Amino acid sequence: MHELSPIDAAFLRMETPRTPMHVGGLMIFRLPDPAPSGFLRELLAQLRTTPFLPPPFTSRLERRGLHRLLPAWVECDHDLDYHIRHSALPYPGGERELGVLVARLHSHPLDLTRPPWELHLIEGLERNRFALYFKAHHCAVDGMGAMRLVRGWLSEDPGVREGPPPWQARGSSHEQAQAWPEALRHPLRAARQQWRAARELADVLRKLSAPGQAGGVRAALATPRSLFNRRISSQRRLGTQVLELARIKAIGEATGATVNDVCLALCGGAIRRYLLEREALPKKTLIASVPLGLPRADGKPGNAVAGFVCPLGTSEADPCARVRLIHEVTTAAKEQLRAMSAEALAQFALLGLAPLILGQMAGVLSYLPPLFNVTVSNVVASKTPLYLRGAALEALYPMSILFDGYALNITLVGYCDRVAVGFTGCRETIPSLQKLAVYTGAALTEMERALRKRRTHPRPQLRVKAAETRARSP
Repeated sequence: MHELSPIDAAFLRMETPRTPMHVGGLMIFRLPDPAPSGFLRELLAQLRTTPFLPPPFTSRLERRGLHRLLPAWVECDHDLDYHIRHSALPYPGGERELGVLVARLHSHPLDLTRPPWELHLIEGLERNRFALYFKAHHCAVDGMGAMRLVRGWLSEDPGVREGPPPWQARGSSHEQAQAWPEALRHPLRAARQQWRAARELADVLRKLSAPGQAGGVRAALATPRSLFNRRISSQRRLGTQVLELARIKAIGEATGATVNDVCLALCGGAIRRYLLEREALPKKTLIASVPLGLPRADGKPGNAVAGFVCPLGTSEADPCARVRLIHEVTTAAKEQLRAMSAEALAQFALLGLAPLILGQMAGVLSYLPPLFNVTVSNVVASKTPLYLRGAALEALYPMSILFDGYALNITLVGYCDRVAVGFTGCRETIPSLQKLAVYTGAALTEMERALRKRRTHPRPQLRVKAAETRARSP
C-alpha cells in the first residue's frame, strides 16, 4: 500500500461530475510501409496481453476508513479488456472527426473503483494513419510524468517490430512505497525539514508580495475576470495547432527570450484576438498559471510540479512588447523557484492549490475572484522521431484538466522540429474553440512581421538612447 502525497490527494479531491481530473494525450501514427494487413489487430492483441504501465497504474484507489483523509494505492487485478478500447472512424476519417471523438472520450470521467486509466486505439484515419488516445487521473501522473510514460512506449529505431515491445512495464513499486515509512521512522528529521521549508517559503512569499513583482502574489490578486472564468459543464472541446520550432527559436534569438516565453506570447496574442472579436477583452492583461516541472526520482509516480503566475500581455497590441513583458516575469520567477528546496516547493505548490481545492469542494469556485485566467504548460516529448512497432509518430496533442471557473487549459508539447498546441476548453463556455488554435498560428506570423518591421524601421528613441549611452561611455 502506498499513500498519495498531499498534492496528489488534492487532485483526487477536486474530482466532481463536471470537473473530471484526468489528463490525456492524442498520438497520431503513420502505418509503416509496407504494413501487414493485420498490423492494428496484432498491436491491439499485444497491448491486451503485455503489461505496459508501471505502478501506480496497476493499483486502485483506497478511500475508505483510515484512508478517507489520505487515500492510498492498493495493488489489484485489472481487466485489460476494460481499460483498452478499440474505436474506428468512418473511413476516411479526417482531423475534425478525430477531434470530435477524442473530445467526447475526454469528457467522460474515469471509473475510480478501478485503476484510473484508459487507452483507446482509433483506426480509420485518412492517409494510412491511426491514433492512440490515453487518459489517466492527475493524482497518478502530471504532464512531465505522462511524457516520460509515453516516451517509454516508443522507440527511436523504426526497425524495431519484433521481440519484447518497448512499452513493456519494468520495475516494481518497492521504492515508491518507502517515502512514508521513512518519514515515520524519522519523524524529527521530517519535522525539521518541513519547518525549514516553511521558513524558506515565508521568505519567498514576502518577496513575491513586494510591490513591482509582475508575476507575484499581487498579480494573482489583481487578475481580471474574463470569458474563461465561468462555471463549466462536464463536456469538453479540443483545439489543435502545430507550429514550426525553428520559427519560434528565431523569434527567441531576436528578442533574447526563451522558446517557452515566445509560446506564452503566442498564446497571449491568440487570446487577445479571440476576445477582441467577442468584445470581451479586459483592460488589464490576462494572467496565466504556468506549471514548472521539478526534478523527480526515476519511477516515482504522481505530481512533481510547482508554478507561478505570468501576465500574457493581452493588453499589449505590440507583439514584441508582449514577449519582453513575459520574459521579464518568467526569468525572475524561475530563478526564485529553482533556488527553493524540494520541501519548500512542495509546500508552495500545495499553498497555490489550496484556494482551488477548497473552492471546488464547497461548490463556490466559479463565484470567487479568479487567481488566474488560463493555465499554460510546456513539455518536451522528444527531439528525435519516435516509432511504435515501425509506425512513425506524426503528432502528439495534449489534453488537460479544467477547474470550475477556469474553462481553458493550454498545453504545448515539443516534438522533433514542431510544437503541438492543445487547447482543452469547456464546450458550453468557450464557443468556436478551434479559432484559438488557428489564431495561435496567426500570432506567430504577426510576431515575425513585427520583428521584420523593427529591423527595417528602428524606433528613433532607441537610436537616441544608444547615442546617449555611447556619449556617457569613457
